[in-house]
Amino acid sequence: MRGAKPERSLEKRVADEAALAPGEVVVAAASGGSDSGALAALLARAAGDAGARIVLAHVNHAVRAGAWQDEAVALALGTALSARTISVSLPAGSHAEARLRDERYAALVAIAQRVGAVRIFTAHHARDQTESVLLALFRGAGPRGLGGMQSKRDLAPGVTLVRPLLAIEPTELRAYLLRRRLPFALDPHNADRAYRRNAVRAALGELRTAFPHLDAAVARCATIVRQEREAVPRALLRERLRRELSADGRAGELTFERLDAAAQTIEKASRG
Repeated sequence: MRGAKPERSLEKRVADEAALAPGEVVVAAASGGSDSGALAALLARAAGDAGARIVLAHVNHAVRAGAWQDEAVALALGTALSARTISVSLPAGSHAEARLRDERYAALVAIAQRVGAVRIFTAHHARDQTESVLLALFRGAGPRGLGGMQSKRDLAPGVTLVRPLLAIEPTELRAYLLRRRLPFALDPHNADRAYRRNAVRAALGELRTAFPHLDAAVARCATIVRQEREAVPRALLRERLRRELSADGRAGELTFERLDAAAQTIEKASRG
């Protein structure tokens, strides 16, 4: 989009990634922060163009003092965007990151089912992807973890999680939100290094000075890992087909392309 304003280019990228359908209802997770605020604003613009509708969903874990301020910001954002906002408060419990994430996703699924949405959008961006891959590396994870976050994955039966911002830098999102003059909250807990992700984030700040293209490089590695993970089972299936057909004396006329096409057909059939 040569010559287009930065916000127009960003809006088109997100609209293309979201691919909203006329009449569709989608849920956008709204934490009150700048990333999810930008996602909500971008999806609201895309929904208006597509004839779709977004519902903002705020999950209040009530584990810190600023949680209610975040909820107020999310509600104000919904008003500014003329979007319905649903806020759910969960009982204060474990502060463990994994537990909080699972509770948040369960609440988002419940909201999606309540409003008839089959897709939930979250604001994970390029730097979140870098952090996720490095956290997986430090855990000693295998290909599934090192492949990072997927842009789409099943979250529950009939509900898909969509991350349309994985290739976008948070600086772009903050700038977009400021240009639109929309409200957002700052989370002081992002500086608390007791949380592993925050510790990784702080270290990455220094590493980016020495390696300016760090995020793009990590994203490229994660993509390669995901592609390899998907390719290995198919390669094994091709080899199995070749051996079976060779045993029957029928492998002579089979090319790689035919074996690969047969393997893909079997994969699709096995997925139903």
